[in-house]
Amino acid sequence: MTTEASHPLYVPLAPLTAPRAEEPRRRRRPPVPPARPAEPPAAGSVRPAEPVATRPARPTRSARPARSVRPTDPVAARPIRPSAAPSALPALRLAPGRLRAGVAAGAGAVGLLWGLQARPSARLDVLFASGAHLTGLLAGYGVLVLLLLMARIPAVEHGVGADRLARRHALGGRYVLGLIAAHAVLALCGHAVHTHADLVTAAGDLLSYGAIAAATAGTALLVAVGITSARSVRRRLRHETWRAVHLGALLAAALGFVHQLAGPDIAGGLLTRWLWSLAHAVVAVLLVWYRIVVPVRAALRHDLRVAEVRDEGPGVVSVLIRGRGVDRLRAEPGQFFRWRFLRRGLWATALPFSLSAPVRDDTLRITVKALGDHTRRVRRLRPGTRVLATGPFGALTAHRRTRRKVLLLAGGVGITPLRALFETLPGGPGDVTLLYRASDSSSVVLREELEAIARERRADLHFLLGPSDGSFDPLAPRALRNLVPDLAAHDVYLCGPPAMARAATASLRRAGVPASRIHSEDFDHA
Repeated sequence: MTTEASHPLYVPLAPLTAPRAEEPRRRRRPPVPPARPAEPPAAGSVRPAEPVATRPARPTRSARPARSVRPTDPVAARPIRPSAAPSALPALRLAPGRLRAGVAAGAGAVGLLWGLQARPSARLDVLFASGAHLTGLLAGYGVLVLLLLMARIPAVEHGVGADRLARRHALGGRYVLGLIAAHAVLALCGHAVHTHADLVTAAGDLLSYGAIAAATAGTALLVAVGITSARSVRRRLRHETWRAVHLGALLAAALGFVHQLAGPDIAGGLLTRWLWSLAHAVVAVLLVWYRIVVPVRAALRHDLRVAEVRDEGPGVVSVLIRGRGVDRLRAEPGQFFRWRFLRRGLWATALPFSLSAPVRDDTLRITVKALGDHTRRVRRLRPGTRVLATGPFGALTAHRRTRRKVLLLAGGVGITPLRALFETLPGGPGDVTLLYRASDSSSVVLREELEAIARERRADLHFLLGPSDGSFDPLAPRALRNLVPDLAAHDVYLCGPPAMARAATASLRRAGVPASRIHSEDFDHA
């Protein structure tokens, strides 16, 4: 018995084979190799499931966590037009190591600038002033780096990953605030020693200078940004409030720039002043271009609108979004966009959701689970709603692959980017394995699609069902090795809730998978 899918996105694409040279207009499907024999389970271990395509289906409702669920009745794929060929020009990607080297080189240049202007002296006020100048220059440079990391430059986002950029932005913010505090204290002490005044009098004297008053206001804004970024505080704030406070960092950077131009380190030379101003101008242009111009231009060019909203299970919906020339976005499986739906309650917030299917027929698809106010409103979207999409972002793509065999490890709604990779990652029978961790069968998202893809590709698919606080851990190192015997020879793509991702990463490391081959993206930081 066969059934017909109601939309092309729900049908896995058949693998395409290149035509022979002597028969350029014919395509032949390669013969399907015989299924691999199942290996006997190790004594006392979890029994690994057979490949999904080799056994009849009978869905399980057992709470046993490592039970593998096999596909239901086959789904007949109606003919569909394959997705557009990728552009001949590969997406530019800046490697994380090069980003670190570039940031370090910039800091070294700032230190050199300070060293060329420093005058050796044993006087206490001069020592305080020299320290204030160095920390001030490094703090100003640090603010530029923080803004650059969040400019959403595609080459940086694709090469490093949005989650890593966000974590480095947060860590860098702490260093910058520390440098600003050190600069303020050293400058105050130096002025007090130089004028033979107490600290209170010296502070009042310094604040009478307009540039220093501007820097003080900018510092107050940055402190507010830092406080609202603390995890305990951010949980209590609405996203719109948190975002509004963070926009104050732009004003803080402008006020700091005014202060820096008035200082002796920058104002002392025409070349220095020109280079420092150029650096700020470049960062400002990148921010305006990628945060404002590019999204608006894409909205006008592609005219994205909601085409359909489909229920996928309890609290889960898929949103199909169509537009013009969507293939020019060059979105890769595993990436995400920041979506702004132009309707009441959603237009003010850009929501990061991964593509849950490859781009086809000028159609994008996301799959969303209701976890908060904004995600609950997504299920009430109406066809025709205009959509602003910024992206694609993310580095959880095929370019990270280094081994022939790949394990995809998903938890909860983290299946969405891995579902797209499960369909599109090249490989023969047995090269791609998907483990899907969920509390019970009702929590499994896109199950029929995953089973159809596994059948089509002769890939291994295992649903690891059971409560997270159960006595048996299906993600323990031994359980993972039983399901994937040659686990250490795999690349691993991991996506799920933060706690699950941390536990899975630790288990994979103990099971022998090097950290360099565990590819993950934490969308809480995206």
